[in-house]
Amino acid sequence: MELDRIEKLVEKYFEAETNIAEEKELKDYFASSDVAQHLEQYKPIFGYAVQAKQEQFNAVIPLKIRRKRLVWLSVAASVAVLLGVGLFTFNNYNQSKSSDYGTYDDPEVAFRETQKALAMISEHVNKGIGSMKYLNEYEQSKNKIFKK
Repeated sequence: MELDRIEKLVEKYFEAETNIAEEKELKDYFASSDVAQHLEQYKPIFGYAVQAKQEQFNAVIPLKIRRKRLVWLSVAASVAVLLGVGLFTFNNYNQSKSSDYGTYDDPEVAFRETQKALAMISEHVNKGIGSMKYLNEYEQSKNKIFKK
């Protein structure tokens, strides 16, 4: 009778219709020493769970701490930052000393040079305004076509 029940439970197990209690019953049966000969082939399937519970991982995992690499990396980063700041400061200090700001001692000369600079700017602005006529003409044509 019990053998018949075990065979039905094995069928249900392979069709994924067993519950936890039935699976425990199968594991207990296949863990015992009196398993029917025609069901011996299923013993490794159900015996695996019992064996897996008993297995433990006992190996020691060595952890290598790489502090030397971290120290050298931080030193290199510090040197790079200091070098960058130093070069930036040196470059700006030399430019501010050597640059001539166009200072004039005579106010008349300064006034003439300022007028020349403003005339040049005015000339370039007038060229830009002249090209705006084309843009205005385009806008009028577009309004005629799309009838705004």
